[in-house]
This record gives sequence, structure tokens and C-alpha cells, in this order.
Amino acid sequence: MFDQIVPAILVSIVAFFSVYVITPFLIRALEKRNLTVKDYHRKGGAMIPRPGGPSILIGIIASEITLYAFFPTTAIITILITTSLAFVVGIIDDRKALGGWFKPLALAASAIPIIFLGAYDSNLAFPLFGSFKIPALYLALIIFIIPITGNTINSIDVLNGVASGFMTIASFALTISLFIMQNYEIAIASLPLGFVSLAFYKYHKFPSSIFPGDSGALTLGAMYGVIAILGHVEIVAAIALLPAVINSFLFLSSVKHVVEHRQIKNPTAVTSDFKLMATSDKDAPITLLRLILAAGPLTEKQIVLVIFKLALFSASLAIITAFMMGIKI
Repeated sequence: MFDQIVPAILVSIVAFFSVYVITPFLIRALEKRNLTVKDYHRKGGAMIPRPGGPSILIGIIASEITLYAFFPTTAIITILITTSLAFVVGIIDDRKALGGWFKPLALAASAIPIIFLGAYDSNLAFPLFGSFKIPALYLALIIFIIPITGNTINSIDVLNGVASGFMTIASFALTISLFIMQNYEIAIASLPLGFVSLAFYKYHKFPSSIFPGDSGALTLGAMYGVIAILGHVEIVAAIALLPAVINSFLFLSSVKHVVEHRQIKNPTAVTSDFKLMATSDKDAPITLLRLILAAGPLTEKQIVLVIFKLALFSASLAIITAFMMGIKI
């Protein structure tokens, strides 16, 4: 057990401090190149550097390579390749907004290394009922999971700190679940995701100093999806991500087609005292944020707190589900 504790501590430290130290340099570099976007929810409309994806990716690569020095496995290589490909998809979209279908299709292609490297098990595990072997269907599932997790985190990245804070909660819940299910190797490999998200949250929380952009959100979401596949915890991962999944479902069901989020009408409006309120525009999409605001205007901090409470509740359900995975009936 000691030979696993040391790498776990080391990769966590590398993941956290890589992002914590590098992000301020990235902020200054983005500001110098005028790569900023307006924060319309903040009084005065501050210009915020974007994207923060490079520092997130550096933290993931540095920590996973450190872990590879201890455990040279295919799983770690798979995490590095698929996550890096998702980052490339995001950085392209950050620089030039592309069509609504670009990201899902490109992220689906990012999942192909998982199949080629054979880093998966075609058994799909359910709580209480055990595992079901679905070889052909599971290949299709792999192709779908990465676009779903990537775009799900991207779609919930609507307020200061939400994407990074939400991912911190969900990923640590996933890590705890993997330890509960005694999948120690993948549990340790998943630690960098939580610590990278936590370090980035320091700069992303209200008032944000940097936004993750598509490159940051897609990188976090794709790595989460890879961990779910490699750890055979797809159901647990989906439960931990439930509020973000519901947000995506509400959005797609109201818009009724795949569209780039920057091309839609804003589902919220800003009041004179800089609170957010649900818009009365019938053409605006239904989202989790709009539902939270249905009872009345809230400050950005209040909304983020509600989302984090939902995330913690889902994380608790995911951990309970992990316990149930070992129960047979």
C-alpha cells in the first residue's frame, strides 16, 4: 500500500501547484495579447483573460507523466492522449468559433485512442444487478461518452467558478468511488483532475481572474469521461455529473438541435443592481440557471452556491452508488 500512497501524494502536489503557479503567468500573457472577453454579469463589465485551458492541460500532463514514472500503464497513456486531443478541439474553438456539430464530432474522434489502445472493458456495471457484457454496443458508448462529458462541462461554464468548482466536486467524488471499489490504479490516476480543477478554481471563482474557455472546459470534461471508462464506473460518473447533465438535457430539448452556445439567446438578464434574473424571451433556451432563477433574481454568488449544493448532493449519491456496486442480489 505504501508504494501507492507516495505516488498519489506526489501527483496531487504536482497537479495542484503546476496550475497554481502557471496560471498567473498565463493571465498576464493573455492580457498582453489582448485575449480577453467581457464579463457581462459584473459591474463595469470587466475584461477577463481567456482561455485558461493551457494551464489546465499542463497540470494534467505534468502529473500524469509523474505517475507514469511509477506505473507505466496503457491507462495513463490513454488519459494523456485523449485529454490532449480534447484540448486541441477546445483551443481551435476558442480561437475561431465553429459550427455546432464541430465539437461533438471532434470529441468523438478524440475517443478513438481509447479503443485502439484497448484501454476499456466491455462490461457495463450497474448497482445491485452486476455487470453486463455488451462488446459492440460498448464501443459506440465510448464514442458517445467523451463528447457528452466534454460538452456537458462546457455548457455549465456560464458563471464565475462554476465549471472548475463543479468539476472539483464531481471528480473527487469519482476518485472516492474508485477507491471504494478498490480500483486503486485508476483512482490515483484520477487525482490530478480534482487537484487541477481545485487550483484553477482559485483564479476562476468570483470575481474571476481568468476564464477556462472551451479548451479548459473540454479538457476537464474529456478527462472525466476517460476516467469513467477506464475505471468501469460509467454509472457512478453520470450520477456525480447529474446537475450538469440535466442542464445539457434541458438546453437540447428546448433548442431541439445541436448549436454552438455562443449563437443562442441569453436565458438570463441583468437587473439594475447587477443580479441575474430569468429572461422573459420565449425563444431563449431552458437551462439549469434559468430554472434556479425562476423564483426571482439572485446574485452570481448565490446562484453558484445553489449549483455547488446540487453538485455535492449528486456527489453523495455517486459515492453511495459506489458502495452499492459491490452488493449482489
